[in-house]
Amino acid sequence: MSYPRLVRPAASLLPANTRRIRPERCCRQLSPAATTVRNAHTSAGARSLGRAAQSRPTLSYSSPQVIQPLGAVSVSIPRGARSIFIQTESTPNPDALKFLPNHRVIPPELGLPFIEYMNARSTISPPHPSPLAAQLMNTDGVTSVFYGADFITVTKAPDANWVHIRPEIYSLIIEAISSDQKIVTAKDPAAPGSADVSGEAAAERDSLAYDENDDEVVGMIKELLETRIRPAIQEDGGDIEFRGFKDGFVNLKLRGACRTCDSSTVTLKNGIEGMLMHYIEEVKGVNQVMDEEEEIALKEFARFEEKLREQKGPDAAPTTPGKGSLDSVPG
Repeated sequence: MSYPRLVRPAASLLPANTRRIRPERCCRQLSPAATTVRNAHTSAGARSLGRAAQSRPTLSYSSPQVIQPLGAVSVSIPRGARSIFIQTESTPNPDALKFLPNHRVIPPELGLPFIEYMNARSTISPPHPSPLAAQLMNTDGVTSVFYGADFITVTKAPDANWVHIRPEIYSLIIEAISSDQKIVTAKDPAAPGSADVSGEAAAERDSLAYDENDDEVVGMIKELLETRIRPAIQEDGGDIEFRGFKDGFVNLKLRGACRTCDSSTVTLKNGIEGMLMHYIEEVKGVNQVMDEEEEIALKEFARFEEKLREQKGPDAAPTTPGKGSLDSVPG
């Protein structure tokens, strides 16, 4: 049985718009017969069909793609790699920032609530050297590094700018965590060639830990500091250290961001002192303990204030706030 033969018109006899139509651009494959019928339209129909074919969207049968929402950033992470998210929190101290790397900072086996590095020498000396702290202290503008259980507080100089310091701190923390290097290592202070840092080692022991030799009042003070006061201070990027109880006064030392904060005196007097005196009747007050270097700096500042007071006289405009400063001197 023979089928009628369809004669395809010559391309030269068709209009220009019709010749530009290509069936392979359509989303569905057309049969040869349908293609012949489509090409045999009149010139008017071919123009409208040509415009429809050109404006028709082309479907892609490749693998589906995930459409990202507006403003989102797609980051390609290799399979098996661990994502690192570092959160930054401000503190009451404008010269201190708290970094939360979502990673344990102080190993649990050390049993320490915090470690504070005040100079570059302490970052490489026993009992707890830290390569990350050494790199952070080597950053221009950084004056101290404080390790909490799961956070890092970095303190800068007053004349330094966080815009220049923060990116480098981010980079150093991410590099330390992604390389799985130990943030803190333990060394025996009695090892040969070790420097004498017994004072720093004693300061890093948990002073709020239970001691069977403590009397009842000291035990109550430690419990209240541990459960009610320490969590609030840790939220601000610092910690608190118990230095003894004598003649009704509790000796405390603030660490981390609270150590150099301008409101540390207010925190001790209005916050800690009020709470201790409310719950424990034996407590008469709270004293802030300072290290030898801090006492020397305070004495030098007092001398500087005295010189300014003599130069400006009674009609001087107020310059520095606080009790005993130029603002509180009667005219």
